Amino acid sequence: MATWKPDPSFYPSPRMAAKAAPETVAYVAAFDPDRKKPDAIAVVDVDPGSRSYSKIIHTTPMPNTGDELHHFGWNACSSCLCPNAPHPHVERRYLVVPGLRSSRIHILDTKPDARAPKIVKVIEPEEVADKAGYTRPHTVHCGPEGIYVAALGNREGKGPGGIFLMDHETFDVRGQWEMDRGPQHLAYDAWWHLGHDTLVTSEWGTPDTFENGLIPEVLLGAQYGRRLHFWDLHKRKHLQTIDFGDKYQLVFELRPAHDPTKAYGFVNCVISLENLSSSIWTWYRDGDKWAVKKVIEIPAEPASEDQLPPVLKGFKACPPLVTDIDLSMDDKFLYVACWGTGDLQQYDVSDPFKPKLTGKVRIGGIVSKATHPAAKNGALSGGPQMVEISRDGRRVYFTNSLYGAIDPQFYPDGLEGWMVKLDADPKGGIAFDSRFFVDWPASHRPHQVRLEGGDCSSDSYCYP
Repeated sequence: MATWKPDPSFYPSPRMAAKAAPETVAYVAAFDPDRKKPDAIAVVDVDPGSRSYSKIIHTTPMPNTGDELHHFGWNACSSCLCPNAPHPHVERRYLVVPGLRSSRIHILDTKPDARAPKIVKVIEPEEVADKAGYTRPHTVHCGPEGIYVAALGNREGKGPGGIFLMDHETFDVRGQWEMDRGPQHLAYDAWWHLGHDTLVTSEWGTPDTFENGLIPEVLLGAQYGRRLHFWDLHKRKHLQTIDFGDKYQLVFELRPAHDPTKAYGFVNCVISLENLSSSIWTWYRDGDKWAVKKVIEIPAEPASEDQLPPVLKGFKACPPLVTDIDLSMDDKFLYVACWGTGDLQQYDVSDPFKPKLTGKVRIGGIVSKATHPAAKNGALSGGPQMVEISRDGRRVYFTNSLYGAIDPQFYPDGLEGWMVKLDADPKGGIAFDSRFFVDWPASHRPHQVRLEGGDCSSDSYCYP
């Protein structure tokens, strides 16, 4: 793995990353919701000049069934160039791919052929539980100390969830990250502000409250995640909790500013129990503490009962269900995925406290079922879900499946997988690439997207 020079896909700053060559392939997690066929990492050709553009050109199946591939990440990234923990001679070479349901972790080598990665190691769930004390690995981030993995359950699949570390060269599980977790119990996403020595975590729920679908009583009882936790990254100790209040449920995806001098970031709240709206919040440094402010609220849309799934009929409205967000490398545009209504929205967040809506497309949606210029089906299911942005901010990719057991709760007639791409104007505005529509093979559904050479939700930087 050692190289004499730093990996050319490592960049000291987000400004330099944005000038890099465009990606030619995307890696996409694909899972079988019936858990009968192996899940896979699919390789999609995203080179507009290629004959196989917008096609799946390779599939790497997992050795078992029932993993539920969900989120995954690189073994190493630009944070390896940080002065506090430099590892400049590691390569961005391996994909670290957990099974959210199985707790099995797969290591895929993208060399020598980036278009056909191969499994080189499988870490069984028993080893993860024994060495880390956690199960249900969810978020994978390459960081200055190695590979950080946020897990949703303890070794018994209950709480607390938390973070464990893996070695970025041997892939050995090192152990639990937290020295003092304080009141933190639920887990979900994790990311950091390297320039401010702060790690941030969010919350979902323990595995028994989501693995068979969202439980209405838990949701309406405000028992899902609604807090952010702030940690001392170096000391690995809990510092502060911010509770959003019991009407806000499912505080999910963390998107800190890429510029390490900026002490703010964005997080989405999937649903309000008060009015079914979704919201975006900015967290920021306020004196010697962290604070949050709601900066976007997206309302539910009225709908008749016959247009809605059973879980929503009584509300007579379609919630936006913002389940993912992503921030462009220059920290200018925030992309907001409304899985319920089918909107993908673009906001100018140059002022992180005063976002401005600059673009919107609609595809799928519980009620609208909006189609795509290249789709054969005139009524698409699912909606914008996992979003990924190219380093230069000009291309936005997204898929339409949320989670195997939750998809049918909101799309009971079935969810047919797809992946699309938007062209983004640097001045604001988005539009479908009419040539790019991946009609996903029926046995699987697509989830997270990773881009060759890094993307806007994989790397962190120590220089502005």
